[in-house]
Amino acid sequence: MKHLFRKLGLGMVLTASLVTFTAPSFAGEEMEVGKVGVEANIKGLERVTQKLVPPPAVPVHDQVAKGGPKIIEMTMVIEEKEMEIAPGAFVQAMTFEGTNPGPMIIAHVGDYVELTLKNPKTNTMVHNIDFHASTGALGGGGLTNVAPGQEVVLRFKADRAGVFVYHCAPGGVMIPYHVVSGMNGAIMILPREGLKDNNGKFVTYDKAYYIGEQDWYLPKDAEGKFKRYTAPALAMVDTMEVMKGLIPTHLTFNGKVGAITGENAMTAKVGETVLFLHSQANRDTRIHLIGGHGDLVWTGGSFDDVPTTNRETWAIAGGEAGAAMYTFRQPGLYAYVNHNLIEAVMLGAAAHVNVEGEWNNDLMEQVSKPGPIK
Repeated sequence: MKHLFRKLGLGMVLTASLVTFTAPSFAGEEMEVGKVGVEANIKGLERVTQKLVPPPAVPVHDQVAKGGPKIIEMTMVIEEKEMEIAPGAFVQAMTFEGTNPGPMIIAHVGDYVELTLKNPKTNTMVHNIDFHASTGALGGGGLTNVAPGQEVVLRFKADRAGVFVYHCAPGGVMIPYHVVSGMNGAIMILPREGLKDNNGKFVTYDKAYYIGEQDWYLPKDAEGKFKRYTAPALAMVDTMEVMKGLIPTHLTFNGKVGAITGENAMTAKVGETVLFLHSQANRDTRIHLIGGHGDLVWTGGSFDDVPTTNRETWAIAGGEAGAAMYTFRQPGLYAYVNHNLIEAVMLGAAAHVNVEGEWNNDLMEQVSKPGPIK
């Protein structure tokens, strides 16, 4: 494949991904000095294996921590794959666990998150992972660079509560290219005692859903049709040209236009409280639940801050995740959208929630059906 890139004038692509743009390594003597202290901190801690699941589902978890801190371990496999994000629109995606976004990870403050990151030899590029929830070494990016055929283990202490983005960040132009090729996800670090509302009262949720918003930049041919490639490196140069315009061709929730609609829509019942977790690794967005509200909204996903209340729309900056809680009061179809409605309706940033239950006429009633003007 390397020979093919050179033949096409793209030899720099593979070289760049493997050498030039690799993030600096932080391994060395400094880490050895602190090793004894770390081993003392984690000695005797219970290990819990977390089963990662495709979004919008989240892993099975306790809302209130049971017992003391634990080592939450999981394995994540990097997969380079072609994805159809809309009819006739294919991307050479780079993913964590084969999905866009990558799976949600959940831990509590004080836990240690221990990730085994695998880059199968069938892949073509160097990858790593940058956790916005962690401290030091470029969020772990400086310690996790893995070439095809390699794996690495990273452990970090979850020392702050909130919802945070993680993404691939190999360095240089490879950072935006990997992120807009789908390689991002989110991690939720819950307070050990659980979530609190604006009055300091503990609150719980019946369901949680994770929605990852992704901007895609698909090149077109001379006839205006979307191009199709056979490897991420072959798509890179053309995709970069589209990226420079800063205008996405598609915006998706969970990797495909309409991915969380119809039979795949989120579900709830009247009276149930749902925690919506939303991330955007690259671009600002604004979220609105049509027919509902954000009863509690944690700006920037920060659970240590007092949530705002009764929000109609809540902003999420590029490179962060947010959290909003709502108790459904009416049955029916709810649209969960990016409220730049051009982006929602025309580019694809929309999802649905189907809610079961009895209608309450006191909240809303059709007094008379449509008919001739009197």
